Amino acid sequence: MRQFLDFEKSVAELETKIGELRQVGRQDDGAGLDGLNIDDEMARLSEKADKQLRSLYSKLTPLQKVQVARHAQRPHALDYIESLMTDYTPLAGDRVFGDDQALIGGLARFRGQPVMVIGTERGSDTESRLRHNFGMARPEGYRKAQRLMRMAERFGLPILTFVDTAGAWPGIDAEARGQAEAIARAIDTCLQVKVPLIATVIGEGGSGGAIAIAAGDRVLMLEHAIYSVISPEAAASILWRDPKMSPASAEALKLTAQDLKKLGLIDRIIDEPVGGAQRMPAEAINRVGEAIAAELASVQALPKDSLLLRRRERYLEMTRAS
Repeated sequence: MRQFLDFEKSVAELETKIGELRQVGRQDDGAGLDGLNIDDEMARLSEKADKQLRSLYSKLTPLQKVQVARHAQRPHALDYIESLMTDYTPLAGDRVFGDDQALIGGLARFRGQPVMVIGTERGSDTESRLRHNFGMARPEGYRKAQRLMRMAERFGLPILTFVDTAGAWPGIDAEARGQAEAIARAIDTCLQVKVPLIATVIGEGGSGGAIAIAAGDRVLMLEHAIYSVISPEAAASILWRDPKMSPASAEALKLTAQDLKKLGLIDRIIDEPVGGAQRMPAEAINRVGEAIAAELASVQALPKDSLLLRRRERYLEMTRAS
């Protein structure tokens, strides 16, 4: 069953009516109801719903984009891996403490080319969300990412990452095992590996937990994804001590793909189907695959000797005053 966001109420009402008419049509073998041609009415309502959806999504506020990015029915990292990769062989463990299923990865083929794929996985139902800790990795997750990136470098494999996390797990257990150090070393590893690294923000890119696997040669974002050092709710709580200020903090954070592209912090925005990736997951995944293929080919065409230098300079440039 499709889940609607609060600002999609008008579309939800129309689609509910369409569903009711469809049921009546099945019961009446397509016959009209009180002189009403069911097929014509469904077509009229569908056209109206589509127009409303296009209108809504053409003028989303930053906070509404946050809602879309967090939508439970958006495709997650495993969905992209299963659809875009073949011969996927998951690899587990950090060889220090244990395995963290919030951060997944392994060897695969992308359009026939061997790659290392890494992603933060939120889970799609209660059981899987608990197993993957809602996509919030602990230190062992980031150390696993380091291990896989180093393995990719050893075998000359491009690295593809899928980012979708509210941030690193903030629990006492994670802090006790060196969360900040693990994230810092994961970022450092991204900047050191001598193979192409393409990162794609598919939902929520939260703080260091996201950049730990996203400091790449190319950073792509889905049209309604977000990428920020802090959530709007947390920023509102810290700055104003009022969660009602979340819309203002979302605006100030410049966390949308469109804002980040203007600031030069990402390289490419991938258009989503009307209504977001959650309405047409297969189409959204296909578009991401096309974008990754194009960017990977572009990066692989660069001289290998300059790959690392270009990547480091890219991130150093972000820290320099204009």
